[in-house]
Amino acid sequence: MSEWIKLKAEDGHELSAYVARPASKPIGALVLVQEIFGVNAHIRGVADGYAKDGFLVVAPAIFDRFERGLELDYGPEGMKRAFALYPSLKPDVTLLDVAAAYEAAKEAGKGIGVVGYCYGGLVTWLAATRGEKYKMRPSCCVAYYPGGIGSVAKEEPSCPVMIHFGAEDSHIGKDQVEAVRAAHPNVEIFVYGGAGHAFNRDADPNSFHGASAKLARERTLEFLKRNIA
Repeated sequence: MSEWIKLKAEDGHELSAYVARPASKPIGALVLVQEIFGVNAHIRGVADGYAKDGFLVVAPAIFDRFERGLELDYGPEGMKRAFALYPSLKPDVTLLDVAAAYEAAKEAGKGIGVVGYCYGGLVTWLAATRGEKYKMRPSCCVAYYPGGIGSVAKEEPSCPVMIHFGAEDSHIGKDQVEAVRAAHPNVEIFVYGGAGHAFNRDADPNSFHGASAKLARERTLEFLKRNIA
């Protein structure tokens, strides 16, 4: 079962969130942080997938701070709009919205994980390192291709973290991967040969790498169940 709900961030901002609920009692909860394309059909599909695995999933619409209900596709116009909006996104502000979703996820009465993709992956890493400032204590965090993570690699996570990178990612240099690996040997890092940026994005044939997406999801699901369920 899925629905849209309203949340209120600590600074008073009201935003929407997509909630996907499992068919039976949840084994845990997830906050799902979008890419720079909104809570679009792809992100809703990802949320629905984790709900089928038994998780209550809350995906906050972080673009509501700029334009409510914004959903972009992966065509030329969608890409253009997304990259125009990207400079307006401030991770410390986004974390306010993630924290509001985290509060809503408490309804499951279980541990809460954070999973994010692209920009959402970076925010997920920061939820692990800065979460307590926002009254979040995630059970674990999973970041997919978190662009810009190298600049905050030395921040200390407060929970187990798993990160997925594409070996052919033109947006995230190997130096960023190695910066995290060097600073945090205990962080579970996987690099997928033949995969580029956004390799999990099955709605975008220009980015999707099926074998890598499948393996990353299997690893993610095992990690979430180990740390949350």
